[in-house]
Amino acid sequence: MILAVDIGNSNIALGVYDQRWVHHWRLSTVANKTADEYAIQLQSLFANEKITLNAVKQIVMSSVVPPLTATFQQMLTRLTQQQPLVINTSLRTGLSIATDHPPELGTDLLANAVAGHQLIKKDCVVVDFGTALSVVTVSQAGEIQGVSIAPGLESAMKALSTNTAQLPFVPLVPPPSVLGKNTTHAIQSGIVLGYVGLVEGLVSRIEKELGRSVEVVATGGLAEVIAPLTSRFSRVEPWLTLDGLRQIAALN
Repeated sequence: MILAVDIGNSNIALGVYDQRWVHHWRLSTVANKTADEYAIQLQSLFANEKITLNAVKQIVMSSVVPPLTATFQQMLTRLTQQQPLVINTSLRTGLSIATDHPPELGTDLLANAVAGHQLIKKDCVVVDFGTALSVVTVSQAGEIQGVSIAPGLESAMKALSTNTAQLPFVPLVPPPSVLGKNTTHAIQSGIVLGYVGLVEGLVSRIEKELGRSVEVVATGGLAEVIAPLTSRFSRVEPWLTLDGLRQIAALN
């Protein structure tokens, strides 16, 4: 059994794989939480699904939160007696990276690219709706050609609510109309529908620059909010990053 862990700025995604994905979980990211505290959470999750930690024979991990990288390494090693494989751009991935500074590529984006390429097997764009909205483009030949990054939907909502005196934090769901008739619907129109336009616009520019069409895979916690509002997504795979981690672990 493989345990895959993706430590993001807002959420920590975990999954166990045994010939198929058996279970997935999301935890809130708390950078100052201790290894003991996360151990209690992980033990509870496993116990609730009647999975023993001794069944884990391989661990693969991605982290964009440096303070938690060592915390999770320590915690996971102690609980499973397995040393986690921490993803970096020097590992074998089956892809090449055509950016100016390949080591700067986020390991979550690398995992997305690997899984997206394996899933689509053609020119593809993976859009990850996380704390940041990330868009990574991978050619059919297996080359990561570039990345676009913008604030994620929740980040945009938080910035709007924090930096204005009268605009509240509202649910990130589609409004009944783009013509907001009240404050809640106005914000939902600007952010939820606005991000549909942002993604569609970026994909159109990518296709224009490449000179060919691409298939788009959406992932991340809010992918399913945006997916019904656009016809650009070929696939919606909320746990794509974990599958990319699994595939990288298999190659290494």
